[in-house]
Amino acid sequence: MLLLSGCVSGPSPAVSGGDNPAVDQQAQSQPAAEQQAGSTPPSASPEAAATQSGPALATTSDTDKAATEAMKRTVTQSLTGLAAGTPKPATAQVTEVLTAAGIAPAVLQVSQSRTPTGLEADAIEAAVLQGKDCVIGQVREGSVTVTVLPVLASGKCFVGS
Repeated sequence: MLLLSGCVSGPSPAVSGGDNPAVDQQAQSQPAAEQQAGSTPPSASPEAAATQSGPALATTSDTDKAATEAMKRTVTQSLTGLAAGTPKPATAQVTEVLTAAGIAPAVLQVSQSRTPTGLEADAIEAAVLQGKDCVIGQVREGSVTVTVLPVLASGKCFVGS
């Protein structure tokens, strides 16, 4: 869309030297006409309207942010409740409490609570894929931390299996 501002037909007000009252009067009234023209948005084609950012895009972004914040609260509440009774929960316990909170298993990843050598892990993490975000919660010795990070290029929240 091309928008020209300040283009008017006739002599420029700067050119007028005060010798022609009609031109001077036109120069004085022209800024008001330009302001009126500038205050009304020009009609745009549907294609131009579709490419402009507007309330629909802001609403989608706001909706995504609200969904991520709601998921963050759910993960925080669920893991805090679990950690209060079990400071070092097992993978199955974390999975159970989060799915019981309504999180679909397809968007949930939980780290292993035991190392490959059979030792208890220092912390356990759970990640929930929420749109373009990962809501990641960690339980370490009864303390819960939840953060939001971007999804990895793989489309998952964790690297590895």
